[in-house]
Amino acid sequence: MENIGVQSVKGRGDLDIRAITADSRQVVPGAAFFAVKGFASDGHAYIDKAVAAGAQAIVYEDETALAAALSRISPANDLEAKSGHIAAIESLTLVRVEHARRALALAADNFYGHPSRELTLVGITGTNGKTTTVTLLYNLFRRLGYECGLLSTIANYVGAKRLETANTTADPVTINALLRQMADAGCQYCFMEVSSIGVEQDRVTGLCFKAGIFSNLTHDHLDYHKTFAEYLRCKKCFFDTLPRDAWAITNIDDRNGLVMVQNTQAQVVTYSCRNLADHTCRILEESFDGMLLRLDGQDVWTRLIGQHNAYNLLAIYTTAILIGAGKEETLVALSTLESAKGRLETLRGPKELSVVIDYAHTPDALENVLKTLRDIAPQRCLICLFGCGGDRDKTKRPEMAKVAAQYADRIFVTSDNSRTERTEDILEDIRAGLDAQGRAKSLFISDRREAIRSAVMLAPEGATILLAGKGHETYQIIGTEKRHFDEREIVTDVFKTL
Repeated sequence: MENIGVQSVKGRGDLDIRAITADSRQVVPGAAFFAVKGFASDGHAYIDKAVAAGAQAIVYEDETALAAALSRISPANDLEAKSGHIAAIESLTLVRVEHARRALALAADNFYGHPSRELTLVGITGTNGKTTTVTLLYNLFRRLGYECGLLSTIANYVGAKRLETANTTADPVTINALLRQMADAGCQYCFMEVSSIGVEQDRVTGLCFKAGIFSNLTHDHLDYHKTFAEYLRCKKCFFDTLPRDAWAITNIDDRNGLVMVQNTQAQVVTYSCRNLADHTCRILEESFDGMLLRLDGQDVWTRLIGQHNAYNLLAIYTTAILIGAGKEETLVALSTLESAKGRLETLRGPKELSVVIDYAHTPDALENVLKTLRDIAPQRCLICLFGCGGDRDKTKRPEMAKVAAQYADRIFVTSDNSRTERTEDILEDIRAGLDAQGRAKSLFISDRREAIRSAVMLAPEGATILLAGKGHETYQIIGTEKRHFDEREIVTDVFKTL
């Protein structure tokens, strides 16, 4: 196993570890518990709970915190119980490491038998397009007859088996467990979203990627990274660690496209919709039903729409032919693909209304979608409904308002996942980005269900209504409560009243 920065070991070194985890609630007898210092809590505070649950080994960073946790193991009143507690502590193997988070990732890779080495693992990083690209790559290779796995924001798949997901990039134990399931099920490929937070938190450390894709870099996650430079650095780290026999596939139309790969050891492959590159694409025709592309000199019809999807499809094509698919069969399969759920998903209703549901939750993503809808139907009234998540990057709120005001004829500002922030405070942050003209065409309705109803009911005939921010999500988080909230159901019910 790769060096995990062990500083000291106390206890037996020949343990039969039955499980590894950084969550004390998941400890089973014989497990190794990793005390990881997290964003909101410190795993050292749960060492005593892990020992009580039967942990056989503790991997930690802080000697003082370890001692404090072990001292909290309740001293029993009767001699027999007290002896049991002392024996439990004395039988522990204590491993001090420099970075517990990195140690967890490398240990997970080792514990599950290095499953990523048995697959062709492809990761994509960037602000926008990750979910669409990995989902379509998964669907493409399945249609070409390959067994595949998928690790994405929407869902994880082991072959055809769907598993729910909680994060864009899961924790390393979950990732390696899923990769092991894929390898054992005969999967040949796995397509994976790689978030900047996932890179920074060592969730992908130890994985063997055959290809890495860079889509774009725009404003997002500054609540976590604090600065754009740090956000960029975390994305770039993914490419810095790719091996020599991998491909680094990058969008050179993004100003950071070449920055991402300037220190990589991997083989660099470029793609572009505007410049000379290894692989190129441009839109010849476009409508709500799809677009005709000129891709590497070949005409291809696709059901997807929008310039951003032209980039996604070009990245997919480039990746596919690099990792083993034939050019002709890939082009044919591209024409049959449909977008991921909640990505430019269109519902047609009475009065020739088109309601478009999209996950756009950054200024750049919102601009891409609005510009696409405006270009396709320039004469239609374009209505934009959006909000911004609570407890997340506040700086993008006024920026999204400016984008909506630039492209939309009418704006409905509402809630998204407000979480523990007051919705009214979030709306005020958004309002700050609107000038007098923008405010004049905006309605602020904090209840998202009522805002959707109003947007559809008040829309003129033939209007296009964008519901931005929720996309594939079928819930809304208010406070700490996760409530069922499916925009498709709401729109369908409103259509019945028109």
